Amino acid sequence: MQHFYDFLRRHPTGVDILWAVLLLGFSGVSIVADQAGTGRERVAAVPIAVGLCAVVALRRRAPEKMLLLAILMGLAQLVLGVRPGAADFALLVITYTVATVGERWASRLALGCSLTAAGISRLRWPDDAPSGGWVQTAFYIAVMTVPFVLAWVLGDSIRTRRAYFDQLEERAARLEREREAQSKVAVAAERARIARELHDVVAHNVSVMVVQADGAAYVMDSSPEQARQALETISGTGRQALAEMRRLLGVLRTGDSPESGEYVPQPDVEQIEELVGKVRETGLTVDFKIEGTPRPLPSGVELTAYRIVQEALTNTRKHGGPGAGASVRLVYFDDGLGLLVEDDGRGAPHELYQDGGADGAGQGMIGMRERVGMVGGTLDAGPRQGGGFRISALLPLKPADQ
Repeated sequence: MQHFYDFLRRHPTGVDILWAVLLLGFSGVSIVADQAGTGRERVAAVPIAVGLCAVVALRRRAPEKMLLLAILMGLAQLVLGVRPGAADFALLVITYTVATVGERWASRLALGCSLTAAGISRLRWPDDAPSGGWVQTAFYIAVMTVPFVLAWVLGDSIRTRRAYFDQLEERAARLEREREAQSKVAVAAERARIARELHDVVAHNVSVMVVQADGAAYVMDSSPEQARQALETISGTGRQALAEMRRLLGVLRTGDSPESGEYVPQPDVEQIEELVGKVRETGLTVDFKIEGTPRPLPSGVELTAYRIVQEALTNTRKHGGPGAGASVRLVYFDDGLGLLVEDDGRGAPHELYQDGGADGAGQGMIGMRERVGMVGGTLDAGPRQGGGFRISALLPLKPADQ
């Protein structure tokens, strides 16, 4: 039985044609059995019945055109004197159809015809209605009008309900698209964050290890003790890099709980002095000063400050040249934290700090700008007057959108 219902839903026009054929059969019987009509009226009733049955057959395909055809058949009945019969049931059907799926003008036209059809029929064939005064006549017209009005009201209610459900479906689809877009943005932001962290961790620690390895190789024969110290520095730096890598990769393990591994905490401002000490061990002279009263800062600001200093010192080692020195200044303001990192080396190529570099070069500077932008701060980077390179940043205590 379910297959039969599915077949009917897939072929609505076929169902309408079947009903039209049945209605045509009843209309034929009604025309033959009509004793009150003349021969001319019976002959005229045949094409009118065929036209009204065509209205039922094609009501879904062209509801507005079928409404006009039904009105034309009704006018033909009035002009030719063909009394209402079984085929006029099509008027009720097309009223419901245009109220459900037709254009608004067609729906209003159908309602107007429904309200006047009974009265016009009463005037055209006064003998068909019960005899009596105007009260009986008004009651008869009202009773004949009610089915058409109910058909229109039912169709219009279904139209409103369908529009409501279509709106709900469209809203649900829009929300789903927005959720997907937000998810993509969140994934992209997280990938960028992890890329920045990986770059800072790898670039800094690997550069330290390279410098120490070169130094160890240089003094291996002449000063074994210094070579041993360099190797110990390499070992410690490698362990620190591995610990930070574990912390970063740990966030990607969606199935692991926090207790499943030991991840080091995020670097903060207090660890900048320790970072400077480790850089000094590599042979780079660094002057470090803190101005103002140190106090706790938002974790995002502290991590940003640490990474900026780390990347700036890494760039000094990579691009400053032999004998370069650096200075780091942390300034606590009432509404933020200021950073100033300078070196007296030969500076960095223009494309690394201005254009973002190519083939992976300049990603550290891009990462610094992204970090500062995320906390609503400002960053200025470029050659220092008198030689060397200068990076200054101002990190507010509150994001820019607050």
